[in-house]
Amino acid sequence: MSLPSISNHPLSAGQKSARTRQFDLLAFDWDGTLFDSTAIITRSIQMAVRDVGGTVPSDKEAVYVIGMALTQALAHAAPDVPPEKYPELGARYRHHYTARQNDLSLFAGVIEMLTELKSRNHWLAVATGKSRQGLNSVLHGVELQGVFDGSRTADETAGKPHPLMLQELMAEFDVPADRVLMIGDTTHDLQMALNAGCPSVGVSYGAHEHEAFHDLAPRFVAHSVRELHDWLVNHG
Repeated sequence: MSLPSISNHPLSAGQKSARTRQFDLLAFDWDGTLFDSTAIITRSIQMAVRDVGGTVPSDKEAVYVIGMALTQALAHAAPDVPPEKYPELGARYRHHYTARQNDLSLFAGVIEMLTELKSRNHWLAVATGKSRQGLNSVLHGVELQGVFDGSRTADETAGKPHPLMLQELMAEFDVPADRVLMIGDTTHDLQMALNAGCPSVGVSYGAHEHEAFHDLAPRFVAHSVRELHDWLVNHG
């Protein structure tokens, strides 16, 4: 399944009047927010650094970079690996991750949450540090056909916390910043929302500890998909 960029989303007058929710566009991070991949990403980073002879990062150090664009993340996690080895480092990461990606799945309850939000006339989008190829590849294995209205990836915009992903989605859907909600599991997601002038919601069941979210002022921190689902239905 492919999620191409969508350039026009015209709304009829009836559709516009029906959009009475607080947020028109809900932008979800992928890994650690919708997809249960934090542990495998962490191990893949560590094994890739080991393969190229770098100092293997701790779990905490590897988890911190989840959500960044791949090259940025690997460089941060392996500061002693020289830049000329970054292509090899990236290739080894992709090797280890791909070998395990069939073991990954959506968090329980995600399909039901997205289906209900879609039925309530929210636009749904993905804003992820994955590459376009990586996002399209993983979407082939989950039942999300027709759920997302758009998506942006780090390789076609800019890595988090740069706001370009959200800025492009706002322009694409012609939605102002205060009508866009970013939902993510890392400080990079919430900082990107701040940088774009958008409100955010954090989730604590992914990569980053929720104590780190406080200074980034999310509207809510969900400790499970069920809590996230309920909050979005009641306050989104």
